[in-house]
Amino acid sequence: MLKIMIAVDGSEPSLDAVHHAISLVRQGLNAHFVLAHVQQEASLFELATQDSDMIAAASIEAGMHLMEPALALVRAAGISHEVEIGLGEPAATLADIAESTGCEQIIIGALGHGGLRRALIGSVSREVARNSALPVTIVKHAESVAGGGEEEDAIGDELPG
Repeated sequence: MLKIMIAVDGSEPSLDAVHHAISLVRQGLNAHFVLAHVQQEASLFELATQDSDMIAAASIEAGMHLMEPALALVRAAGISHEVEIGLGEPAATLADIAESTGCEQIIIGALGHGGLRRALIGSVSREVARNSALPVTIVKHAESVAGGGEEEDAIGDELPG
């Protein structure tokens, strides 16, 4: 059984990635999904002024809330799955989650927007694809496919289109 990590952040593009993975299973692929979400770590100020265990618990709770639409889709499709929530820099943490859970492929969503932000921020999707030894499928958001142009990943960064 193929183990596939799907990056989920609650956005429409990340749900597009889930729909894509589900369609692969419906076409006959025998797969188990790892739904993965990454929350940014607390700032030094937050850690200095608040309880670190409380911050971590709130981050995990927020991550689970953002995962609910994806979980509902996977459960409705009856597909074997697990959930992983990490804390840290999104691209590196997603790649680490895929490796630590024994995934053989990564699927991540992308939006369609152009502009200067790509040069200033970079792209989580692009960074995952560049830094992971695993195959990475970047699923374009339906609106970006229809509109053309550049892609922006589900985390809000852009990719050349």
